[in-house]
Amino acid sequence: MEILKKPLLTEKITQLTEKLNRYAFKVDPRANKIQIKGAIEAMYGVNITAVNTMKYMGKLKSRNTKAGAVTGRAAAYKKAIITLKDGETIDFYSNI
Repeated sequence: MEILKKPLLTEKITQLTEKLNRYAFKVDPRANKIQIKGAIEAMYGVNITAVNTMKYMGKLKSRNTKAGAVTGRAAAYKKAIITLKDGETIDFYSNI
């Protein structure tokens, strides 16, 4: 199971990173906090103090076409916010 999907880089997450040393990742919906912590520590070589997770339902989407209204749902996902020990950072741009 691929636990980490991708890091989330938004303005809100950037503020959390600067103030509270927190980072956000989109993760597999079946992963638990222990698996997420292990995957991030193995990939980035950091020490994690806390893991918070949130599950999001996909938004309802609809559009009008020639055949009528088409409705559907965006994909659901799980987000994990991790807190690192003081003095540690994750550099997402080092392997580009």
